[in-house]
Amino acid sequence: MSNFLDPAILFFVLGVLAGVLKSNLEIPQPISRFLSLYLLMALGLKGGFALAHSGFSTEVIGAIAVAISLAVIIPLVGFQFLKRVTDGLNAAAVAATYGSVSAVTFITATRYLDEHGIAFGGHMAAAMALMESPAIIIAILFVNAQRQKTNPAQTGAHGQHGLGMILKESLTDGAQILLLGAMLVGLLSGDAGKAAMQPFSGNLFTGMLAFFLLDMGLATAKNFPPLKQVPKGLLAYALIAPPLHAMLALLLTSLVGVPAADAGLLMVLAASASYIAVPAVMRFAVPEANPSLYFGLSLGVTFPINILIGIPVYIGIAQRVLG
Repeated sequence: MSNFLDPAILFFVLGVLAGVLKSNLEIPQPISRFLSLYLLMALGLKGGFALAHSGFSTEVIGAIAVAISLAVIIPLVGFQFLKRVTDGLNAAAVAATYGSVSAVTFITATRYLDEHGIAFGGHMAAAMALMESPAIIIAILFVNAQRQKTNPAQTGAHGQHGLGMILKESLTDGAQILLLGAMLVGLLSGDAGKAAMQPFSGNLFTGMLAFFLLDMGLATAKNFPPLKQVPKGLLAYALIAPPLHAMLALLLTSLVGVPAADAGLLMVLAASASYIAVPAVMRFAVPEANPSLYFGLSLGVTFPINILIGIPVYIGIAQRVLG
């Protein structure tokens, strides 16, 4: 219940209500973009400062190995189910969306841990960044195989060139560069850097997150109406798959020996779905896919469930099982 009384979560609910009531409240796009970049930079700095204390260990390697494994397994398995309820191209797009991760969900989860005095590894920000791209690449491979079956002549237009572009965009994505670069800055500057940046990456963080979640609440409400047209099989996937992904993360972390807090974050990441990076790539790489499916399910179903319920539940389970 305490999660629902968190100011940031309450602002998310306020945004949803304002959107449902068709209020003219809106956050200008440039401000929304700035807030997103701020959160990534602050998260990267926090991770770097924490990593400067903890250093690299077998726990760090184990957590990152689990993160990469999840980023590969989830889209591979998801596609096998999704192609039974929709066509191959839409199945690949949805599989990529749910195989990738939501940075804002992760950031909200880290704040939840901070508020409850639960320490987590700074390397988890790097784990999140590494989980973003594999699902996109796997989806493109599925799409190219699908096109090869239906129309071999299209392969030249969308095949190797498309995959090369996706690989380049994944490796040079500005959000990832900012996140990992900020981590490096925090790692190199250590305690002195933490003290210098505290007003920026510490004191302002909660207010900025609340402002951004207000904007996300407005965006979430806009994606409710299209859900009426979503096939029941896809809607069921959006509701059932995330908890199953979280349980898979719990299983892998228990086998590897990942600490409870880090395991909880990996459960949150596994249960999340991308609503920024993947939709942007899919619109370019798979224009035949229906954005209202993969974007609508991610932002209209999975994101609000995770923000309101999933984060405390997954972290609580990790604490009980592994703590």
